This record gives sequence, C-alpha cells and structure tokens, in this order.
Amino acid sequence: MSTTATSPQPGKPQPGKPQQGKAGAGTPKSAEERRQAMSAKPVTWKTPVLLAVFGAVAFIFFGLMGPGQTARFGLSTSGDFFQLPALAVPGVPGGIVLSVLMLGLAGYAVYLKTKDRPAPRWLPVSFIVLFVAAFLIWVVAGARTPNISLAGLIAGSVTLAVPLVFGSLSGVLCERVGVVNIAIEGQLLGGAFTAAMVATMTGNPFVGLLAAAVAGAVVSMVLALFSIKYLVNQIIVGVVLNVLVSGVTGFLFSTVMQADKAAFNSPGRLPIIDIPVLSSIPVLGPILFKQSVVGYLMYIAVIVVWIGLFKTKWGLRVRAVGEHPQAADTMGIKVNATRFWNVTLGGAIAGIGGSFFTLVAIDSFTKEISGGRGFIALAALIFGRWNPIGAFFAALLFGFADNLQSIVTIIGTPVPSQFMAMLPYLVTVLAVAGLVGRSRPPAASGIPYVKG
Repeated sequence: MSTTATSPQPGKPQPGKPQQGKAGAGTPKSAEERRQAMSAKPVTWKTPVLLAVFGAVAFIFFGLMGPGQTARFGLSTSGDFFQLPALAVPGVPGGIVLSVLMLGLAGYAVYLKTKDRPAPRWLPVSFIVLFVAAFLIWVVAGARTPNISLAGLIAGSVTLAVPLVFGSLSGVLCERVGVVNIAIEGQLLGGAFTAAMVATMTGNPFVGLLAAAVAGAVVSMVLALFSIKYLVNQIIVGVVLNVLVSGVTGFLFSTVMQADKAAFNSPGRLPIIDIPVLSSIPVLGPILFKQSVVGYLMYIAVIVVWIGLFKTKWGLRVRAVGEHPQAADTMGIKVNATRFWNVTLGGAIAGIGGSFFTLVAIDSFTKEISGGRGFIALAALIFGRWNPIGAFFAALLFGFADNLQSIVTIIGTPVPSQFMAMLPYLVTVLAVAGLVGRSRPPAASGIPYVKG
C-alpha cells in the first residue's frame, strides 16, 4: 500500500510547526518594521539627495572657502553663578570637520535608501544641528569682531520663539481634531491688539493677558462656526479671517490708539520673574528661570498639551476625531462639538502668544505687529510633525534664525544683510519642503464632517 506525500503549500501555516518571519516577509519583528510595513508610500530619494546637496554646499563654502579667523563663543554672562571659558573654533578646520560629518550622515541616508529603509528621525535632526553649527562658525569667523555670546544668542532665540510656540500649539490642537487653522496670524494679531488696549484701559497687564486669550478664542470661534457648521472651506475662512483682523486692528490703531496713546496704547509690560540662583546657571538659567509670565506659560502649555493629547482619554478622543471621524461618531464621540471646542481652545492659546508682542517685547501696539509669524508657526507645526514637542523645537529653530540675523549685523559679518533678513523664511521654506522627511497630517484634517 503506497502513501502519497503531500508537499506543504508555500505561505500556508503548517500544524505543529512554529512560523518564523523572514526578512521582507511575514510579520515584522520590531515596532519600527511594523510601522514601515504599514506605510503605503515607498521610500523616496528626497531626503538623501537634499542632505547630500546641503552637505556638499557646507563642505565647499563653510570648509574649503571658510574664513581663516577663529570664532569665539561666550558661554557665560557677567551675572552667572560661575564662569565658563569661551569656546574657540578655527574657521576652516571647524567647517571641514562639521561638513564631513554631514556628508557622512548623507551617505548613511543613501545607504538606507538602497535598502529601501527610511531615514530615522534623528538623522535629519542631527544634520540640521551640524549645519547650523557650521553656518554659525562661518558667519562669526568671517566677521570684523569674531566674538559672540552664545548664551545671549540662545536666550534671545527662545524669547523670539515664544509667539511661534503658542501659534504652533494652536495649530496642533486644531489639526489634530481635523480643522486646518490658517488663521493663526489673525489670532496672534487680535491677541496683541486686545492685550494692549485692555491693559491700558485697566492699568493691569495681567488683565490684558486674559483679554488676549479671549480675543484669540473669538477669532477661532468664527473659524469654527463657518468651517464646521456651515462647511465653508477651512483654508478660505482662515485667509479671510487674517485679512479681516488685520484690517480691523489697523483701522482701530489709526483712528483710536493714535488719537490718544495714553488712554488706549500704553499697556506697560509684564514683569520678568527671576528665580534666584537658578537663573544664574550659565546658558540654561536665562532660558528656563528668567522669563516673563508668558515665557513660563509657554513651557507649561507645551507640557500640558503633549500630556493631554497623548496620555489622556480626552486626547485619545481628539486624535480619533482627527483620524477617523466616522469611527469616533460610532463610538459616541460628538465629532463636531469636539472640533468646535478644540479650535476655540487653540485660538485662546494663540491669543496668549499674541500678547507677547505688546506686553513683553514692546509696550505698545503697532500695525501688523505679528509680522507674518502666524505663517511661520504653521511651518513649525509641519516641521514638528503635528506634535507639541516637535513644534516647540521647530519654533526654537525659527527663533534662532530670526535672532541670528540681528546679531550678525552688529558684529559686522560679510554676509549681506538682505540674506540674513530672509534667513527665517528660508528655513521655513526648507521645513515645508520636507527636509526632515515625509510628514503625514491627521487623515481627516481639512475634511468637514456631516453626520449621515
């Protein structure tokens, strides 16, 4: 009696035999591999090519053609608890070393592409840090006075980044729930105007701070009303609101504030709160422990928003509404109500950021005082991948570019002042172009929800 042997069918699990995954087949072993397997889009050459191009540019201009002087970076100020020696970096050797490291990172990104693996997030971030350091050495070493206070540069960058951080947090809260917030510029401007007027009329900057939050919330409620209830295109509504707020504040500034500045446009400033001892720590002290109320609120807002979005039931519902509103509705979540209140909360946060202009930076309001920073906050939102922590560090990068263009003009750099003035916006373009890789917004962002 003969027995016919049945060969196992490929791809079919065999009883009693454990299934082992192979490279490129089966279930991925790690969370990173599972994430890659779920990604529908193939790995592109965009990031490796961009890194290689910028690495080559850095090697030529910052290295081979770098200035021969030595750049000196002060790490301490006269009021610090203890003094750190200045950091001296020769122009040409420093530029060559950093650019070679950048080319090494670019080569690693090319290697990953040949293996059809995306570049990890740390790679472009590390490249950006090296590029900024090489650019800073190149600029300072080529100046008439090759000496700069690095501690002051960083502290000033954080200060300039405050309204950008609040604006980007507003965008995170709105887009995570599925509403595109183009009106950040209008929210910042409305908050700045209201803070100046209310603080002047009441004689109390803290009341002006609260009024700024209310003004930002009102602008956001208009955005939410038209985009959520009446299903008007969210981008169009945002653009219209920016123009509307700009026109209204400009008109009131010209007709009311300028007519009687003492009564309507002399708000005073929020005090700088200096925490003893801690504020005297070199570099970190002025950044973390010598801020205005708005500066401290910035740090609190970043932490609270991150914890709220990713560690609470409320955040889970918000992200569900932004990713799959139909499924969220099925689970009993009121989609449009959640969107409305999230957008309103985002506007209040942006309004607080707007108060920085009139209650911290200067003690009065001027036309277009926000200066387009609402749009830079949108770029920080994309650069930070719709994450509060990422948006915070992206805003710091833009604040650094903004502060750097002011300082290098003082020390007499050979770089044209026009180029330095456009530096923050150049960084914005590179961020939106996807220098840090592909960013995926929430799936339902910009899509109105109609319960059917």
